[in-house]
Amino acid sequence: MTVELNFDGALAEIVLNRPEKMNAITNAMAQKLLACLDKAQDANVRALIIRGEGRSFCAGRDLAEADVENEDAYAILHDVFNPLIERVAEFPAPTFAAVQGACLGVGLGLALACDVVYVADDAKIGSPFARIGAVLDSGGHAFFVERLGSHRALELIYSGRFLSGEEAAQWGLVNRSVKNSVLLDELRALAAAVAKGPTVAFRESKRIVRQIEKERLGFDAILELEAKAQAVAATTADYREGISAFLQKRSPHFLGR
Repeated sequence: MTVELNFDGALAEIVLNRPEKMNAITNAMAQKLLACLDKAQDANVRALIIRGEGRSFCAGRDLAEADVENEDAYAILHDVFNPLIERVAEFPAPTFAAVQGACLGVGLGLALACDVVYVADDAKIGSPFARIGAVLDSGGHAFFVERLGSHRALELIYSGRFLSGEEAAQWGLVNRSVKNSVLLDELRALAAAVAKGPTVAFRESKRIVRQIEKERLGFDAILELEAKAQAVAATTADYREGISAFLQKRSPHFLGR
């Protein structure tokens, strides 16, 4: 199985399992990833991890499938890879990426489309496209400009330089850099804790953040979105439990509804 979906209670884990090819993604794997995302959502998971087996997270698209003389580059992105990146970004539950080794191309887009990204200190992150005469894709321009600024985005694109995991965290491209030996344990602990949290409230916050990113909303519009989201959260059992636990000075027990 080149793509696996595993469940641990309310926590799901999608695994890229093609380590001999550094988890390079084929067209078929992209479709399997989409199917796994659908299954995870249908199962009402409360958190989702995406990771890769072996020494790398994902080296990008498998260029062994490339037919440079005949393929339609627009269709490959528009029909195959862009829907995958968008699906990860819009997944309703909190998403987490555990990144070790190479994280390039569509692999970079896949990781950065997740809500929280932990990387190994020695990970290799960046845009190799200058070396093959291609344009950074899979949302890379958006992620680089939003998180690094246009000057650093263009430096990385022009130079093709890779950031280590430690540098990527220092620059603000990812959340945190840790030793490879503890990467998965630390991310799983975080995701498991989030999966026990107030699911509806998290979903509303994620929806607001994505809308801010897409629409470049002003402060007044954000205040209005927050008020409407709070009205949704206030109807949930988790909201009642959270307030009650606070007043009773005990830890809450959230049910995800």
